[in-house]
Amino acid sequence: MSGSTRGKSIPKYVIKRDGRTVLFDRYRIKNAIYRSVRATGYDIRDSENISKQLTDKVIQILSERFKNSTPSVEDIQDVIVSVLRKEYPDVAREYKRYREWRTKTRELRSYLGPTQIKFDVNGIIVLKERYLLKDGQGNVIETPEQMFMRVSRHVSKAEDPSLREIYFRLFYEMMVNLDFLPNSPTLMNAGTRLGQLSACFVLPVHDSLRDIFESVKNQALIQQSGGGTGFSFSELRPEGDIVKSTNGRASGPVSFMRVFDITSDVIKQGGRRRGANMGVLNVNHPDILKFLRAKEGGGLSNFNISVGLTDEFMDLVDDDGIVQLINPRDNSVWGEVSAKHLFRMIARSAWSTGDPGVLFLDEINRHNPVPHLGRITATNPCGEQPLLPYESCNLGSINLSNFVSNKRIDYQRLERVVRLAIRFLDDVITVNRFPLTRIRKQTLLTRKIGLGVMGFADMLVKLEVPYDSERGLRVADWVMSFIQKIAKDESSRLGEERGNFPAYDDSVYHEKGIPMRNATVTTIAPTGSISMIAGCSSGIEPIFSLAYYKTVLDGKRLLYINKQFMIKTREEGIQRSDILNKVIRSGGRVSDIEEVPDHLKRIFKTALEISPEYHVRMQAVFQKHVDNAVSKTVNLPKTATVEDVERIFKLAYKLRCKGITVYRQGSKKNQVLSPVTHKTHCSRCGATFDSVGTCVRCPYCGSYTCD
Repeated sequence: MSGSTRGKSIPKYVIKRDGRTVLFDRYRIKNAIYRSVRATGYDIRDSENISKQLTDKVIQILSERFKNSTPSVEDIQDVIVSVLRKEYPDVAREYKRYREWRTKTRELRSYLGPTQIKFDVNGIIVLKERYLLKDGQGNVIETPEQMFMRVSRHVSKAEDPSLREIYFRLFYEMMVNLDFLPNSPTLMNAGTRLGQLSACFVLPVHDSLRDIFESVKNQALIQQSGGGTGFSFSELRPEGDIVKSTNGRASGPVSFMRVFDITSDVIKQGGRRRGANMGVLNVNHPDILKFLRAKEGGGLSNFNISVGLTDEFMDLVDDDGIVQLINPRDNSVWGEVSAKHLFRMIARSAWSTGDPGVLFLDEINRHNPVPHLGRITATNPCGEQPLLPYESCNLGSINLSNFVSNKRIDYQRLERVVRLAIRFLDDVITVNRFPLTRIRKQTLLTRKIGLGVMGFADMLVKLEVPYDSERGLRVADWVMSFIQKIAKDESSRLGEERGNFPAYDDSVYHEKGIPMRNATVTTIAPTGSISMIAGCSSGIEPIFSLAYYKTVLDGKRLLYINKQFMIKTREEGIQRSDILNKVIRSGGRVSDIEEVPDHLKRIFKTALEISPEYHVRMQAVFQKHVDNAVSKTVNLPKTATVEDVERIFKLAYKLRCKGITVYRQGSKKNQVLSPVTHKTHCSRCGATFDSVGTCVRCPYCGSYTCD
């Protein structure tokens, strides 16, 4: 104890906010002050001395003020603020910010009720806003545990009555441990009056006004229940074609896409989120160039769009051949265009706006397990779930981050969760309340499910394996091949126990003599919201940035600091606040930060630092072991070229991906993920502006801050 507090009657106890009395701990005071001192820029040695000096003064005041009483936590914090304001006003401001953040966190946690699950702040926000049930006044009326109980209880109704309680407990444990989470509609709607549990739907759009608006109506019903919809507009006649019934002229696919887009604008899914769509047009449609320009200037904001490419088209690109543009109404030729030029236009549009992605339709249909039911021409909004018209699919993802212990993958526990997750997803189909009778009939024919993964980047960090390495690709190969093998085996076992899917007799599985409950079992989804709940990285994406904002929930910007990075730097003895400030100043990267060891720089490479080739190769490795498709984005720096996009599309086709999407940084006005900015001062003209990184160009005088 320092001389300044010697002989003083230091408080023995502290009253916490929940009313409990605990032992007084001076080191909690010192740590809080030290954190604030470091955050203001003092070095380690000065911070130690200042925080020790200030702590002594705080304790001296507490000893005098609370001789015969016990202080509360708020009392202690008020004394800290008064001392800091007098001695170090800049530290006082930092401490105030920290105190406000802690208060906000406690308030958010109070919405969840008494929960033992360790959610981070962003997970709490998402749960509160989107998933937990509310009363008529918008007040949260269930805890996360109660949500998982609601879902488990409802889904386990598909089980034999003698087994329901067992599987209720198993499903609940799997979710409450955040080892597996189902897609959003299941979490939102299971056990409620709505009861619609599927995320992915594809609807046909046939070439008549009656059929088009029938699909618009069905889209509204699906999106109101929480599902996302995909459409191929390739059957619609091109703009300017004759309409015999009216002697008028057709307005073309893009004009009708706007009708679907407006419908999504006014239908808020179950009152919780806006609907999402995928629009597909075949590459040989006469309106393909209009389609490529459809999203310029912010059009079709509720759509992702993709061009349907064929093997024939890709061959014509290589051979510098000519593509005939075909009117789908009568198969007449409406024009010709150079395949290489058209491919360049597709790449240019993707470079400019992030859309379109491309779908390799022949590759998709080569893996269609039920080809007798028709050709697949569209996918769900994020492209990971190719489906036949009127089909739906429910998804779920395993949190791979939870299956690493002592730098080893726990395959035994992973197998248990995979088997249980497959059973869970099959049960979802049985208890699901479908939005349309025709969707129910088509879905039950194939009983498609999609088990995927999230937290893959976190798994690699825990294994200390770089994402962009041959070893990283091998880990992906081992993990996903294992999951695919176990998932297939479990679905086959369920086929023997419960019966094969009804369309089985003409399927590829019947030809091989393999029982199968589900026509497909695996899908890699983007896991946007559920990975936020689980507190892990999204899908199979690399780390986007070590510090970034994510815009969700109709405009909320949530700050993310990579948890694994903070854990690893603490293990290396690197001061948290010191390194965090430098990470933010560097735009969320550590490649140029001296204090970070080289081995950490390798495993914490961010998405924009990873070469496009490794992005595509990683997707291809997963696709090799996935029945459906893989949702993944190839992140590109702003300096990327149209030729870079062309090379990515060609490599994805060569490696047998089913589709591919690129996103060049800054190509959308409002992007979901954005790096943390900081204030930069220009030494030449004196201007202050927001920037990312340490070497940036001043927008006022044009000089570089690193000159």
